[in-house]
Amino acid sequence: MAARRQWDNIGSLFFALLCLCEWSVAQISYSISEEVDKGTAVGNLAKDLNLNVQHLQSADLQITSGYKQQYFDINHDSGVLFVSERIDREELCPNTVKCSLNIEAILRNPRSLHRIEVVINDINDNAPSFLEETTTADMSESSYVGERHPLPIAHDADVGTNSVKTYKLSPNDYFSLDIQSNGDQSVSAELVLQKALDREKQAVIELTLTATDGGKPPKTGTLQIQVNVLDVNDNPPVFTFLYRCQ
Repeated sequence: MAARRQWDNIGSLFFALLCLCEWSVAQISYSISEEVDKGTAVGNLAKDLNLNVQHLQSADLQITSGYKQQYFDINHDSGVLFVSERIDREELCPNTVKCSLNIEAILRNPRSLHRIEVVINDINDNAPSFLEETTTADMSESSYVGERHPLPIAHDADVGTNSVKTYKLSPNDYFSLDIQSNGDQSVSAELVLQKALDREKQAVIELTLTATDGGKPPKTGTLQIQVNVLDVNDNPPVFTFLYRCQ
């Protein structure tokens, strides 16, 4: 009796494996931009699967994925795969160059499974921003010409050409800007002193740093910089009046 039950289990397993072997696996790739409207066509899935549109209903084609949202669905009348939910690339794939959603198209008749990759292209929907709106820098009036002061880095949720590409400093008499590319899609900037500071002439210098991304049209973000010139003992005491004894 036990031996017969064992053979029954083996037979059931063998039958299940045969069923699985009937499923074919293929890879189809599409690409769309993020934030497109719901209903936007992604691709003609029926055509790419060599399916007759008239047989879609009988084929019982379903779109599945492991995501909480059902980002894509199939139009059974046309065979077109379309966007069914808002797609925010920065929310789905933060800080990554490539972003893709992997879904599956399952047909019941005949049995087949098709893996689909939808690459989500970035759009310039985010402007550069700084962690703070203002920053301060303390510099001694004895600072030498050519002295450098690192500045906060702007951040942009977009990637590639839409990330931060350059900085610009407001016109002033004391500082220039040195922009440095770090090779990993990040750009930084430093203040470079061009003229000797004199606290007695100007104790506070107000500057504006503007970060610009590479989008078309570009987006910008600004940072207000307050440079406090620190005093040094560079002036001897001076009497402001003459006192005479009688």
